[in-house]
Amino acid sequence: MTLPSPRHVLAAAIVGVSALAVTACTTTLPRETQTGVERRDSINERADAALKRLYEVAPNSRELVSQAKGVLIFPRVIGGGFVVGLEHGDGVLRVNGKNRGYYSTSSGSVGLQAGAQSKAIVMVFRTQEALDKFLASNGWTAGVDATVAVANIGANGALDLNTIREPIVGFVMTNVGLMAGVSLEGTKINRIDDRGAGTKTAQ
Repeated sequence: MTLPSPRHVLAAAIVGVSALAVTACTTTLPRETQTGVERRDSINERADAALKRLYEVAPNSRELVSQAKGVLIFPRVIGGGFVVGLEHGDGVLRVNGKNRGYYSTSSGSVGLQAGAQSKAIVMVFRTQEALDKFLASNGWTAGVDATVAVANIGANGALDLNTIREPIVGFVMTNVGLMAGVSLEGTKINRIDDRGAGTKTAQ
């Protein structure tokens, strides 16, 4: 019998922590007051802003996105906690410049931390195979279902070519720019109901 690798065990453990944290927080979070269309309009506006910001901090990413088979954009992923950290956000998948579906992401971590933090996550599917596997999944976890290579900026300000050649490339941004040395392993993504959502051309 083949034993799971330590990386897969760690990713599964993080997902488990995330699920427990979500359950614990459902009674304290405010109820969603937006309609479905308003929520998706908000996601689209934020996604446009996140892509614009990405092109500013990593100019080479524009070509990468334009050539991608699909781009999954989570414009605002908010995390907080003290010992058990939870991150959650909503996003949109765009294929050929049009909305293909809306998704939620969640991940968790264990360790000392405090205060709420916000970041944007952009995942670029460079191959049709990688995109098809994502679309066919019923719940998808980075590091378990596929590896996401997080892009880094080199000393010359250009993207590290060793990462952007992978089938799925991830970008993690804060207000100050791209985050370095981060991992998206254990990040769980699920499709959410997108009834009532229209199509929108990516900027």
